[in-house]
Amino acid sequence: MARRAIETLELPPPGEEVKAFTPVEAKEIVMSLQEPAVFCNMAFEWPALHWNATYLAKLLSGKSIPFRIGMKDMGTAPLFETECSYVEATLEEFLAWSLREPSCSSGPFSGYESCKYWAYADYKYIAMLLEDNPEQFKDVRWSDFGFPGRDGKDSTLWVGTLGANTPCHLDSYGCNLVLQVQGRKRWHLYPPEDSDFLYPTRIPYEESSVFSKVNVVNPDLKRFPQFEKAQSHVVTLNPGQVLFVPRHWWHYVESIDPITDTDHEARVEEAITRTLICAIKSADQLSTSDSWLNPTETEVTSHKTNLQYLNAAVSGYLEHQKINKTEQKYPEPYNTEGAFEDSHKRRKVQVDAEKGFKLMPCESNLATIKTKKVGEIIFGPNLFKVLPQSQQTNPTGTAESDCKENEGHLGKLHCAGTVSITSNDSGAFADEKDPRSRVSSTQAGICTNDLLDCVLNPQVISLVARLLLERARFV
Repeated sequence: MARRAIETLELPPPGEEVKAFTPVEAKEIVMSLQEPAVFCNMAFEWPALHWNATYLAKLLSGKSIPFRIGMKDMGTAPLFETECSYVEATLEEFLAWSLREPSCSSGPFSGYESCKYWAYADYKYIAMLLEDNPEQFKDVRWSDFGFPGRDGKDSTLWVGTLGANTPCHLDSYGCNLVLQVQGRKRWHLYPPEDSDFLYPTRIPYEESSVFSKVNVVNPDLKRFPQFEKAQSHVVTLNPGQVLFVPRHWWHYVESIDPITDTDHEARVEEAITRTLICAIKSADQLSTSDSWLNPTETEVTSHKTNLQYLNAAVSGYLEHQKINKTEQKYPEPYNTEGAFEDSHKRRKVQVDAEKGFKLMPCESNLATIKTKKVGEIIFGPNLFKVLPQSQQTNPTGTAESDCKENEGHLGKLHCAGTVSITSNDSGAFADEKDPRSRVSSTQAGICTNDLLDCVLNPQVISLVARLLLERARFV
């Protein structure tokens, strides 16, 4: 104890962040916890936190992977994986579809409107996904939690859009650590003693997974009246946070952010660019031989379509700004997903993005692990319990605990949205690029004259003139 007291007095070098727990401390906590908890300030230096959807798309360089597709408007019945549609697509095609780009009018997702459907690349083994880039495995560092040698090779990846979800289930063995990489995911967790209230079923059958017959976010209480007795523990997992899911805890996970929630301003800029270049080049009768449209763009979109795209991008930006102000007023300090899964069961990793890792009780070294009594675990800003909803007081759900796209096991990686890489998503956001998205309180009303007023602003004209004159000097 004296040695530890002396260590706490040592100050880190200026500007250097310190992890909340040592690997030994983190492992003792993980092996002692009986309820879900969220770790903060444990993965801030992991290179995997840069694994957003765009980065992964470049890394996979055209590799096709399966995507599960479901309706955003859910009824009272759970949407099991057997009832979903499936397509094989690249992450580039997935991103184009989720952003409603005109180039996605054909391709694997062409039969599904992104405003009505969500898509999820779940349970993807990183070892197989990145077999051509094995150096990336070290971007995931579960050794920080006291599990040396565990990295991305032992993890699964999950990438989903807004609304993507996994039906409520429990894993019959093992526990989970889930790292949220991009976007946010909301976790609904239920203790093992509530199993009878969740109406367990093994149909559809999945090895080591027991499903609930209840849609926990929209339950049919006439068919399942006992569900009212279930004690829900809800948490929203933010990027960089790690959720611990104990053995036999039920969990339902949903993405609550769009896949690229950090690029709203860039989408507005791109919408302006598309509108101007299509208008100017379409009117340029003197350059009919000018191949200005890249072959990847299937058509020259109309001015009306481009204005709809611009309005959707502006609306998405305004909505994002409004949500940011709310979060600054009531911050949600906990939201990360990730998990590693044991080799005896399929590994799951999610990008919206989550990474995870599963601890198996049969591991030979567990018998030698020192554990703590629950009363000895110090909870605070770096480690917090996921409380029952009846005990939560924060109006924004800060006390919620959630790990999305990497479910079921320690060693999961989730990208939200959110690439939630998440794409974790709820109905709070309109699809930024879909003109048919529902109107929100921040709906934009941009017309052609509004765009012209901005483009023809004297300051803009002055800048364009200077750039043209500079170009003319070298012609």
